[in-house]
Amino acid sequence: MINTKPISIEDLWESTPTSNRPFDPALLGNLPHLARRYLEQAIAPNTMLASAVRLWMHGEMKFGQDWHSFKAEEVICWDRGMIWQATTLMNSKPILGEDRVVDGVGNASWNTIQRSGEDITRSCVGRVQVESIWLPSVLCNPDIIWMELNASQVQATFTSLGEPAKLTLTVSNQGVLEQVKIDRWGSLKGEAFHYGDFGGIAEDSSTFDGYTIPTRLRVGWLFGSERFESEGDSFHCTIDKAIYK
Repeated sequence: MINTKPISIEDLWESTPTSNRPFDPALLGNLPHLARRYLEQAIAPNTMLASAVRLWMHGEMKFGQDWHSFKAEEVICWDRGMIWQATTLMNSKPILGEDRVVDGVGNASWNTIQRSGEDITRSCVGRVQVESIWLPSVLCNPDIIWMELNASQVQATFTSLGEPAKLTLTVSNQGVLEQVKIDRWGSLKGEAFHYGDFGGIAEDSSTFDGYTIPTRLRVGWLFGSERFESEGDSFHCTIDKAIYK
């Protein structure tokens, strides 16, 4: 009998080999100044270049017009995908949620309501791509094409999990990430799936295992437009802990 049980968050984490490649800032010599500034601030010298991160977080999510607090755990494995599992309350009852894309198959669920298919898979891949800010080691890949857009913004063009991405980072003079934006496949308020501006504001950062990452963010669709604050802003999170592998 074929085992069709989906891979667990623990399985995904354990499937990632431990990195033994240290970060050397000298390897960034050919990158634009702003990209170097960001990566040198995000990764301490001699930190092992991880390909996976495990995160514990809390925050609040918007369903309709209401905000609901949540707690969640997530594993991002750059070569395979991610699993995010959350618990929230609705009408005083616990609700379990999960976003996942593993080995090319995506799924989004809240309790018994599940969504899957090509559109969901592509949208989940977009989430992995924008969340590379929690795994900045993958942005050291020599295949990534960097371009400075202006004095504070740099764009990384790459392909991950079969989908192309253009990741725009807004970086301070100290190299701290302030904003992130990506053109992500998705559906806002029941519209047909299409590419739209998705991103957020990094309001704080912390260091874990040599990685300095955003730890308090406001994220959603319509990022960069006047509609973000009123319609797009839908996910606030604080990272409590992160470990790398």
